Amino acid sequence: MPHLQLDVPNNYPLSVKHDLAARLGRHYAEIMQTTADLVHVTFRELGEGGVWHCTAGEPVTPAAVLTCDIRRGRTPEQRARLGEALMNACVEALGLDPVLMNVEFTQHSGDEIYGQIRVNGELVGGLAKDWSPSETETPLLKTLAAENSARK
Repeated sequence: MPHLQLDVPNNYPLSVKHDLAARLGRHYAEIMQTTADLVHVTFRELGEGGVWHCTAGEPVTPAAVLTCDIRRGRTPEQRARLGEALMNACVEALGLDPVLMNVEFTQHSGDEIYGQIRVNGELVGGLAKDWSPSETETPLLKTLAAENSARK
C-alpha cells in the first residue's frame, strides 16, 4: 500500500512506464509524507476504446482513470495536491487529455492491508499500521522491522 492503478486506452513502452512509475512514487512519498518503497504502480493498458468518458451526448475516448488506494489519515489538501501532481505526471508522460482523466482515492485503515517484509533474512507478514507523519523521519518498513525484532 499505496496502490496506484492507471487505466489507459493505449500501450506504452517499458521505459515510459518505468520512468512514470518512479515519478509517481516520488510524488506520492513527498506529498503524502511517507517513503516511495511502499508504493505499487499498476498500468492497465486496456487498448483502443478501453476507457471512455461519458458526456451529455456521446461518450468520448481516449480517457484515463488513476485509482489510488491509500491509508487513511491525510488531509483533503494533501490528496488534492497529490491528485494534481499525479495527473500532471500522467498527462505529460502519456500524452493524455486532463479533461478526460480522473484521479480517484479510496482510503483504508492500516489493518485492511497485509504485506510481508524481510527482517534479518526472515520473511515476516502482518497487517499494516495506520499512517503517521512520523514516516518521513522513520520509514514504515524500518519501524515494522524494529517492532518484529523487539518481539523476539
